[in-house]
Amino acid sequence: MLKVLDKLFELKDEIYADFHSKLMPNIPREKIIGVKVPKMRKLAKEYSKSEESKVFLNDLPHKYYDENLLHGMLISEIKDYGKCINKLDKFLPYVDNWAVCDTISPKVFKRSREKLLGKIKIWISSKETYVCRFGILMLMKHFLDDYFKSEYLETVANIKADEYYLKMMIAWFFATALSKHWNETIVYLERKKLDVWVHNKTIQKAGESYRITTQQKEYLKSLKR
Repeated sequence: MLKVLDKLFELKDEIYADFHSKLMPNIPREKIIGVKVPKMRKLAKEYSKSEESKVFLNDLPHKYYDENLLHGMLISEIKDYGKCINKLDKFLPYVDNWAVCDTISPKVFKRSREKLLGKIKIWISSKETYVCRFGILMLMKHFLDDYFKSEYLETVANIKADEYYLKMMIAWFFATALSKHWNETIVYLERKKLDVWVHNKTIQKAGESYRITTQQKEYLKSLKR
């Protein structure tokens, strides 16, 4: 995929690459080209319409972090739900960092929530860190508003996680749930149903949220373990 790499290297920013590499300690610096996200999104929109992008999406694994980031953004542009899921299932096992994982946000999911929920449950049950993280992220994005059910809280609470980036995602999920469904979510902290680290990180992240009241934040502090 020389043309793609040529374009990515044209857009590289060494200072940004140095900075970004510090946020992903598990990714070797030499694998980060350093393309800023806005430029990558623009490239993905342009590139998604080309025949070359179809070849690129089948060319796994990639060498560079930036290739994976572009790959995730291209998947997010796919308008057919079935095709999108097919490409995701092939790509997710190769995702090895939080940044690529969290950038994937298929637009078609908003129109396919009923089918999506079943797929999310499969992703969440995965032993692969970033497949599971992606599943939780999609549950958070698409099912904590109008489509919320309290059973989703139990689903995430039951995940057994030792990996930092997975535990962080669980805490992010519960902090977000607190801001939207306080009464249903607070019991998970009151009854100590979460891992101690996740419990405390949830309180910390909730404390940083402008959607949670001062009174609620004070109560959360009293629940710290």
